[in-house]
Amino acid sequence: MSIQSLLPWVFGIWLGALTIGFFLFANFFRRLVKGTEGGELKKVLEGILARQAKNAQGVEELNRQVAILTEEGFGHVQKVGLVRFNPFKEIGGDHSFSLALLDGRGMGIVITGLHTRERTRLYAKVIKSGRSEFQLSEEEVKALAKAQKD
Repeated sequence: MSIQSLLPWVFGIWLGALTIGFFLFANFFRRLVKGTEGGELKKVLEGILARQAKNAQGVEELNRQVAILTEEGFGHVQKVGLVRFNPFKEIGGDHSFSLALLDGRGMGIVITGLHTRERTRLYAKVIKSGRSEFQLSEEEVKALAKAQKD
């Protein structure tokens, strides 16, 4: 086969590839300008840029709200420690308890309930930065340690 006989085939394949490329581009352009009058590319691009700017503002607002929610989340109970114990040998069972409730900053409360035959007494001690201003019992220290471990 000579070059002269291959030349029409090469041009035919080249023309076919260009035609397919043109139709793909035309289809993409039709989808791009869909919904605009006259199909002006400038209007389409301005619309895309306007939507992008609006979306960027929306993302900024969402980031601000996430930061606020994250900060507020530290103020909710996140860590819990519970210890049940029997402070009096004459009463069977672990009916007494110490419960530590802490937020994300280590602030919270330790509640202790002492159960006797006659009544149950509740005591509460404030926890600031993982420590109490008051002397903690052994069970309260264990409950606080369990909560801080979470």
